[in-house]
Amino acid sequence: MFKISSLAVAIGFVGYMSVAQAWEALPAVAPAPADNPTTAEKVELGKMLYHDPRLSSTGTVACASCHNTMLGGEDNRAGSMGVQAQVGGRSAPTVWNAAFNKVQFWDGRAASLEDQAAGPVTNPIEMGMKSWDDVVARLKTIPGYKQAFHKAFGTDVISKDLATKAIAAYERTLITPNSAYDKYVGGDKTALTEQQVRGMTKVAELGCTSCHSGAAFNGAGTFQKFPVHPNGYFEAQNHFSKDKGLAEVTKKPENAHFWKVPTLRNIALTAPYFHNGSVATLDQAVKVMAKLQLDKELSKAEVADIVAFLNALTGQFPKQTMPTLPATPGTTFNK
Repeated sequence: MFKISSLAVAIGFVGYMSVAQAWEALPAVAPAPADNPTTAEKVELGKMLYHDPRLSSTGTVACASCHNTMLGGEDNRAGSMGVQAQVGGRSAPTVWNAAFNKVQFWDGRAASLEDQAAGPVTNPIEMGMKSWDDVVARLKTIPGYKQAFHKAFGTDVISKDLATKAIAAYERTLITPNSAYDKYVGGDKTALTEQQVRGMTKVAELGCTSCHSGAAFNGAGTFQKFPVHPNGYFEAQNHFSKDKGLAEVTKKPENAHFWKVPTLRNIALTAPYFHNGSVATLDQAVKVMAKLQLDKELSKAEVADIVAFLNALTGQFPKQTMPTLPATPGTTFNK
């Protein structure tokens, strides 16, 4: 099990890959842990819980409120809005392909999708429930959930552990393979435009893939300091260093401004960018990364080529159907 104390082992710069690196296509199926194999019944229950605002104190905020599976898997906001119209301090990461992250949240404080699913429900700004005991007590009063938990797990027990396992099982189905990039590395050399190929080459030449490595372009669970090269202009504009990232979790000064490497998959759909959502456009995000991480100034043509390549990472989204949530006839939690 991933422990916060072991985060320091993961911190650091990943060795630079050569331009001739092996480009990887995204798998069509995400791996599941041995104690939570994926089943259709579990996925269906997880989908219901994921979309049910009754898991929040006000009955107005669901997982899907901030991680919208109808688009980019987040909410296109600099800070997500939770209960009582409270706004969080970080931009919601995408749920698409989160199954390929070795740690979850911007600061990597959750070791798995199961751990991540437990957090927002009792966060006072996000979903605002006082405790998971309160969540479980509420679910037990909804007859349809009793049936759904029994189908998924073969037991009449409703618990935090089983609820988060179901949500995680659903999230592991949120995979977007078969992007133009995937087709290209799979052998279809017509899948990318000439500009996108130039951008792909430039990404490797610059060293972007030293951090955004692997099939999900997410560094396989590594952490990276941001910014590497301080810049007064960007700091004044974007306030990147206000949030200390990993150090907020570990309370260790040496961990300040380290962040989980985010995926580049579907990045064209997930503006605004960075942990605080302070950059509105993808081309500006590319310029910022080049300057703050690589200390390089890119030409307009280079930025355009890289942005074109990043657009080629938009994958094929599995069709999403909204679940019918278990009803509470004749009564409501919202009084």
